[in-house]
Amino acid sequence: MKRRQFLQFATSTLATIGFSHLNIIRQGERYGKVLAQNTPRKLALLVGINEYPKSDRFRNLQGCLTDVELQRQLLIHRFGFKNTDIHTLTNDQATRQGILTTFDEHLIQQAKPGDVVVFHFSGHGSRIFDPNPINPQEKLNSTFVPADDHPLSQQGIVNDILGHTLFLLMYALKQKTENITVVLDSCHSGGGTRGNVRVRNVRGGEDFKISSDELAEQQKWLAKLQLSPQKFIEERNLGVAAGVAIASTQPSQLAADYEFPGFSAGAFTYLLTQYLWQQPSDVESAIALVNRKLNSLPVSNQNPLYEVKPNSGNGKKPVYFIQRQVPPAEAVVTEVNGNEVTLWLGGIEPDSFDAFGEGAAFTSVSENQRGLTKVQLQSRQGLTGRAIVEGTVQPGQVLQEFARAIPKDWQMRIGIDSSLGTDALTAQTTLQTINRIEPVLAQSGTSPYPKDVHYIFSRMTPAYRQQLQQDGVTDIPPDGSIGLFSQALELVPDSFDVAGESVEDAIARLRSKIRGLLAARIIKLTLNAQSSKLDLAVTMKLEQGNKLIAQAFTVRGCKSGTCQGSSSRGTSQPLTPTLLLEEPFAFEVTNRESQPLYLGILSIDPAGKMNVLFPNEFQRESNEELDQATQIAANQTLLIPNPEKDDFVLVTDSRGKGEMLILASPKPLTKALLRLRNLRGSQRGPFELTEPVEVIGDLLDDLSRSARAILRSQLVNPAEMAALSITFEVQ
Repeated sequence: MKRRQFLQFATSTLATIGFSHLNIIRQGERYGKVLAQNTPRKLALLVGINEYPKSDRFRNLQGCLTDVELQRQLLIHRFGFKNTDIHTLTNDQATRQGILTTFDEHLIQQAKPGDVVVFHFSGHGSRIFDPNPINPQEKLNSTFVPADDHPLSQQGIVNDILGHTLFLLMYALKQKTENITVVLDSCHSGGGTRGNVRVRNVRGGEDFKISSDELAEQQKWLAKLQLSPQKFIEERNLGVAAGVAIASTQPSQLAADYEFPGFSAGAFTYLLTQYLWQQPSDVESAIALVNRKLNSLPVSNQNPLYEVKPNSGNGKKPVYFIQRQVPPAEAVVTEVNGNEVTLWLGGIEPDSFDAFGEGAAFTSVSENQRGLTKVQLQSRQGLTGRAIVEGTVQPGQVLQEFARAIPKDWQMRIGIDSSLGTDALTAQTTLQTINRIEPVLAQSGTSPYPKDVHYIFSRMTPAYRQQLQQDGVTDIPPDGSIGLFSQALELVPDSFDVAGESVEDAIARLRSKIRGLLAARIIKLTLNAQSSKLDLAVTMKLEQGNKLIAQAFTVRGCKSGTCQGSSSRGTSQPLTPTLLLEEPFAFEVTNRESQPLYLGILSIDPAGKMNVLFPNEFQRESNEELDQATQIAANQTLLIPNPEKDDFVLVTDSRGKGEMLILASPKPLTKALLRLRNLRGSQRGPFELTEPVEVIGDLLDDLSRSARAILRSQLVNPAEMAALSITFEVQ
């Protein structure tokens, strides 16, 4: 009888390479084959508001100006917009009248048939009383909130711009062109902050009324467009006026103003623009992939949506209605001063940002040549890098990753919540005794913490309990217990205990969990499915039959026509990222390189526990034989577990999101394997990792290009490593 290996899975802690990524890549390749023709003019209006009037209704945001720059750099360097055709309104420029006037003058009046038009808004949203509702049963209408307050705000009159007005503006644009994209990174529910995440919503409700100026604006456009009130209602009921409207979240959900490493941005806007630096895409596929990436962030159920003109097929058309062949890139040169250059780093995966500091390097690329010039980072501030170039580059030159620099002393930051009161300093002192942990005390103001934190050490309070109940959480720890939250105040499973526990006892109890979470964060710095040059594909499927669960592969390493997995996949069956409880599953790992690769597979649960799935057998003989245990030959497929020789199966005994990490390199993983052998001995089968930080450190040493101990970082080349992540749902 086979010995069963049980693995726990729940909420994800690693970024995912989505199960339908293959389909997205194929579509991107199809679009990429069409070179940009002599395209019509491309116009954009980008609005971002961080600073709002000082009143009880408003809280300032921090990431909206970053969103504007994310879109501006993307539109110029990936979609061919001219800088002079992009108009930006930020903070006090983005008044109600400023937005409406610029929309009319820059977009509507200048657009010609066939032109491409983009409107992006990042800021607060709301829902207020609608005197002329489309649906008589729905008294509130969604709005986006400009930077200026109404003089009669104390009487409940607001300057908000209604969704009805935006529809009319798009309807006016439709008279010129159908190639319209509206992106709204705001929300209409919630508000305030959740942990260290700000919510892009302000108070609304029936007590808030639209201004007479807003009513006049609607009447003006109804008259210009010769739309009667009844005709307007009919058109609005059909859906979006033209093109595509993209919202960062569902009407009842929150839009996160998120703290990334070193900068704030809209979680949705950053993930969307980062993906578009890597791959051309249609609207439907892009939103689906961003949705999965949002689920890997602690942003409390933020699911984007899009609406297209009925019967237009616009969801299947390229994002921004532009087909353009451009190589994937992590960065672009924005300024050149001798051998010193300034870079925009908009194409880097969020989990990898801390690996792109001093010592990381890029190479320039073009459509016809690769590896032209090496550019080495000297420093990074937010999304801007300062670098030294060896050779010649020009502004606008796109760059791909050559090597990332993973700091050997990288620290995980844990926020100390204000709920700890006078115990906060004790928590800070005690957490500092854990190697590579940086405790961060809470502060007053818009942001609870002065920098991004990975987790929050906190007491459970009645307010937090109420918030969790509103999120649908049922198993809530008792008030007064101590444990860990995500940065968006989501429970870290199994981290809270009994009420009344002291801070010192709680940290002692959580020490091993914190070490596991630290190891998982370090692993995130290696994930490189988009940039790896190795040709590796991984399929997760049921042990019996050909039903697929999930798939991941290296995008740039993938050779044309070879990204379909092995013939045993059952190509007639659709990919589905679901698995039944205790249903045995297996991995197929295919090495399409002309050289052998050395492989490791780990599972990580949200509580920080890490399991080694492969290698799962360690010999006591020479290091050469030890390395052979992890080798997958050139152009070969490895099945794990192998039913012909393995006496274990892989199953799950917990519902939720499961996650796997697959590492491969042409270099032997000797140092890490020696430690694993010492931990495991001669036993066979998967096992829990009891020294995760040390093993991951050894693994990075094996993969690193920097052998000298004096270097502060471990340099990892995407040509020498593939690090993939797979997530799936256990039902």
